[in-house]
Amino acid sequence: MGYKHILVAVDLSSDSEVLVQKGAALAAPLGAKLSLIHIDVNYAQLYTGLIDVNLVETRNRIIDEAQSQLNALARHAEYPVAHTLVASGDLADEITESISHYGIDLVLCGHHQDFWSALISSAKQLINKTPVDMLMVPLPS
Repeated sequence: MGYKHILVAVDLSSDSEVLVQKGAALAAPLGAKLSLIHIDVNYAQLYTGLIDVNLVETRNRIIDEAQSQLNALARHAEYPVAHTLVASGDLADEITESISHYGIDLVLCGHHQDFWSALISSAKQLINKTPVDMLMVPLPS
């Protein structure tokens, strides 16, 4: 079975380049599309008051910076990147929506193998909600 569209989920840390290169290496022999996604926390949902901050401007600036970093990752990939997606909200919901919208059939993401990741990993949430195959890449702590 060959994959037709691979989505690489990145957090824009230094590990992101490793994940993009792994996604490119998987997509190339299959002739599959390769797309990148970064999900940002929805800060408006976390805001509880007391601070006078223009959340819309802050959120837009954060999304613009993330899109710029994602575009840089795409330029350095050794394979053409079809889409660079930046979303805000729940990780599993946004990835599931992207799967449906873009015809994704494989999601590739990283997982840190450290103490904190064992306690608060988003991998379990993704596994329980993602309707397509997933590849979890272990990342060094």
